[in-house]
Amino acid sequence: MARVLILGNGGREHAISYKLFNEGHEIFMLGLNPGVAKFGTCIEICENQIAEFCKNNMIDLVFVGPEKYLVDGIVDKLENEGIRVFGPNKRAAILEGSKSFSKNLMKKYNIPTASYEVFEEFETAKEYLKNSNFPIVIKADGIAAGKGVIIAESYETSISDLEEIMINNKFNAAGKKVVIEEFLIGEEFSLMCFVSGNKVYPMKIAQDHKRAFDNDEGLNTGGMGAYLPIKHITEEDVKEAVDNIIIPTANAMILENREFKGVLFAGLMKTKDGIKTIEYNVRFGDPESEIILQSMTSSLYDIANDIIDGNEIDLRWNEESHVGVVLASKGYPEDYKNGYEILGLEKVKSQIFHMGTKDLNGKIVTNGGRVLIVCASAHTLEKAIEKAYKDIEKIECDNLYYRKDIGHLSLK
Repeated sequence: MARVLILGNGGREHAISYKLFNEGHEIFMLGLNPGVAKFGTCIEICENQIAEFCKNNMIDLVFVGPEKYLVDGIVDKLENEGIRVFGPNKRAAILEGSKSFSKNLMKKYNIPTASYEVFEEFETAKEYLKNSNFPIVIKADGIAAGKGVIIAESYETSISDLEEIMINNKFNAAGKKVVIEEFLIGEEFSLMCFVSGNKVYPMKIAQDHKRAFDNDEGLNTGGMGAYLPIKHITEEDVKEAVDNIIIPTANAMILENREFKGVLFAGLMKTKDGIKTIEYNVRFGDPESEIILQSMTSSLYDIANDIIDGNEIDLRWNEESHVGVVLASKGYPEDYKNGYEILGLEKVKSQIFHMGTKDLNGKIVTNGGRVLIVCASAHTLEKAIEKAYKDIEKIECDNLYYRKDIGHLSLK
């Protein structure tokens, strides 16, 4: 049994903790999560106390969840203290930390992506939009909790969106620079791979639902649900993505002296011109990881250590279909209120991961934009979807909403 510290306390980190706990390891989590508190130890310490905590508590492995820690260089800091940590270092994490860096890398190494321009001045970007085709995509350069991407349907809305980002600092420093890119049409999917230098190991593919409401309406969110398998993305599509995007990216990072070790997560679009890259993330997707880790039968602990050491990994999966449906606070991804009591969780048979909850004197209350994800599995996707939504009906809370069409695209 190993002692593992997970950095981050959302749904993704709950799923990572749950997987490692079921492999027989002792779990510590930085941050409070009522779901993890049932089987692990949640701690509240400052970032500069993590190394000392690891040494004092004989932590065998640190597993980094959120991108912010990675982009800020937590891996470098802990490795310098002799602590084993899973995740890319600061030089490699720039792949998610700066969209302009990742787009320029793709351009330099001929990795398929949407055409784009980078702007640091509002007036120059505004001028560019005058002669653009719509819809068009505006992205904050830095990390913005999965919400820094806006699809503008017209010139008028694009200018107000640009003002929000660059003038009104909607995403703080992340929006000082923007990437404006072509709107890709096609089928979106997520491909996560374990990467160790030039070794690439694709995971199962999942489809995320980014928009807030049914039929892909409303604002972009961090993700309102995910499912697998995706019947309209073929094995040939995955091979094309790995051969033309993931492997060239891993090799490009080596050439740039930014060798990547960890999870490389590509948001991809299957277009009429082939598969193109929408964006990179340098950690497990959220909500994709909540279902992908439920599908994984091999040891996550062993995989993490093998990736760190550059060894071959053993990646195995079950044959089930999986779906995860997010329950979010009303108002999300914009303003919302916390503190609403959640009842009925004990009646739910499906696996629940806590994304944004809090234990308030023994009561579980809402404490974030995305609050819970209900994950169900079955022999067919139809059955898994049915199970998830049946269980959601058992959950009572005055301030939650969810999409009712997660996974339905694959049933058509």
